[in-house]
Amino acid sequence: MNTITEVFGSNVFSDAVMRERLPKETYKQLQRTIKDGRHLDNAVANVVANAMKDWAIEKGATHFTHWFQPMTGITAEKHDSFITPTDDGRVIMEFSGKELIRGEPDASSFPSGGLRATFEARGYTAWDPTSYAFIKERTLCIPTAFCSYGGEALDKKTPLLRSMEAINRQALRVLKAMGDESVKTVKTTVGPEQEYFLISREMFDKRPDLVYSGRTLFGAKPPKGQELSDHYFGTIKSKVAEFMADLNSELWKLGVLAKTEHNEVAPAQHELAPIFTTTNIAADHNQLTMELMQRIAKRHGLVCLLHEKPFAGVNGSGKHNNWSISTNTGENLLDPGDTPYENARFLLFLCAVIKAVDEYQDLLRLSVASAGNDHRLGANEAPPAIISIFLGTELTEILDAIEKGEQYGSKEKEIWKVGVHTLARFPKDVTDRNRTSPFAFTGNKFEFRMLGSNDSISGANIVLNTAVAESLRQFADVLESTDDFSSALHDLIQNTIKEHKRIIFNGNGYDDMWVTEAEKRGLLNLKTTPDCLPYFIKEKNIKLFELHKVFTKTEILARYEILLDNYSKTLHIEAMTMLDMANKDLLPAYSDYTKQLSDALIAKKNAVPSADCTFEEERISKISELCGRMYQKTKALEETLIKLVHMDCDELEKAKYYQTKVFSAMNELRIAADEIESITDRKAYPYPNYGDLLFGVR
Repeated sequence: MNTITEVFGSNVFSDAVMRERLPKETYKQLQRTIKDGRHLDNAVANVVANAMKDWAIEKGATHFTHWFQPMTGITAEKHDSFITPTDDGRVIMEFSGKELIRGEPDASSFPSGGLRATFEARGYTAWDPTSYAFIKERTLCIPTAFCSYGGEALDKKTPLLRSMEAINRQALRVLKAMGDESVKTVKTTVGPEQEYFLISREMFDKRPDLVYSGRTLFGAKPPKGQELSDHYFGTIKSKVAEFMADLNSELWKLGVLAKTEHNEVAPAQHELAPIFTTTNIAADHNQLTMELMQRIAKRHGLVCLLHEKPFAGVNGSGKHNNWSISTNTGENLLDPGDTPYENARFLLFLCAVIKAVDEYQDLLRLSVASAGNDHRLGANEAPPAIISIFLGTELTEILDAIEKGEQYGSKEKEIWKVGVHTLARFPKDVTDRNRTSPFAFTGNKFEFRMLGSNDSISGANIVLNTAVAESLRQFADVLESTDDFSSALHDLIQNTIKEHKRIIFNGNGYDDMWVTEAEKRGLLNLKTTPDCLPYFIKEKNIKLFELHKVFTKTEILARYEILLDNYSKTLHIEAMTMLDMANKDLLPAYSDYTKQLSDALIAKKNAVPSADCTFEEERISKISELCGRMYQKTKALEETLIKLVHMDCDELEKAKYYQTKVFSAMNELRIAADEIESITDRKAYPYPNYGDLLFGVR
């Protein structure tokens, strides 16, 4: 039996594999490309491609693919075999440097926001050598960027790589101005925690709403939900543990640093957390994690639900984006050290983040906006829609002292003790955790807690990287031009705190008082996706992305159109699914049940004329009334959709119509249907109910 250390990365064309298989000079040139961003010539690419092909074939691979991340939110791949025909009718296995460096999928069939017309089909995938190739299902997968014929980014990876270059440029300027010449590269790192649900595949297949939309559009609450919190960190069920073990094994083979697994708060909900890694690799790994979760679940007779809110009445699923900044010399620039009040470099980079989050709170909010995530944000299960930063007591006191020009007195760390002598004593963390905060400092990193479970982490990190790069650019401009460095540095930190302290909030984000307080501070409260998206095309935000060469204005406008279109289409699919379920299954089922009760009532009266028939009579009356109401709500939803067909409106107006009118009509239909379900014979309900779905995996 192979050990974990033997299995880990066994399906990855890793640095160790390259060092072993590539000629020494080729390996050095490739490393210069990866670490310093230098151009890779075709001769080197050919050698790498041949070694990669030989390694993959030895591992059982027959095909290769350029694995990329279009703006669909999932990954894409087109498989080509290694075979090449020979003159004598045989084949040889070939893979060239040209095939490694560039691929050519159809660029017009993916969402492009008008960047590509239907007849303009050419697009290119370009190898990202900073993310290792890997083998999945007998196919060599080569992580790539995806761009149009005109060079516009059509994916999520290209702008992420651009944003990483942007923060690297500006961070190096700041470090050099502070006298640090040893650092050659600065990279952001991420560890994305992933929440998900596991339900029975047999039950999933019987729910059209889960099949078509990923969430339950109907469903009355079961007698028990998450009230007792007995699922949280509880004993993992055998079937789930087998799935987790299988998942870990496959992830480890692909070099994904899967570390922690546990039951989450809601029944049937779980979480997986990896160790942090470089941001673009973390994004690749998270896409792989979601894909493998869904694939491996099927092997175990399960379905993995990644929708942000698959069940009403219990917690939805998010993704915590643990973000930090590190140097090639191994230093974390957000590590406060033992004396953060004396750590000028830490304080400066901390202030850069505070400034960035305050000035670009609109972009951070819209980076996590989606139809699915609208169900979570602001509920008592996820951070509110208002962006704020949690720093904890010590850091807040340090910043307050700097702002006021006062001396900060260091405090000895308090020892943790609970009154049981046999338990070990150890220093308490300097700050508690705040699960209600959207953006919390957690020791040496920030935890951006607003991402939805189904989201690519690229969007949020593009914004984070670019916004912080802009803060650092402004800081570097000041520090590079001053004659009195110490005074300039002090003033920079002090003024940044004064100007941006409104974004710091250490209290309860679920408290209604915070909404009022945030409004007084001038913070945005963007509750829904249609509220957020117009901020994408605000002039200041376009300038930010253009200045740091992360997006062109054309690319921003395209993404704005795609996000609006995706929102409207998501709600349209949900609405049509509700109508389909109501008209074809639910209303007929409730009508049949009413007939059963009526037949039973007649039979009972015929058998015993004096029998008490109160139950049958009242139940028939109640269900008939509710069926009538449900039918009217069904018609109302149909009419709401019909009105939209005749409306002359742009994409934003359409999205707002779906959010206000269509979504409201959907909710009213659901309320009527769920009320009938709660008083209907279980056998008469045509689908697995919430109890079956949430407690069906044993």
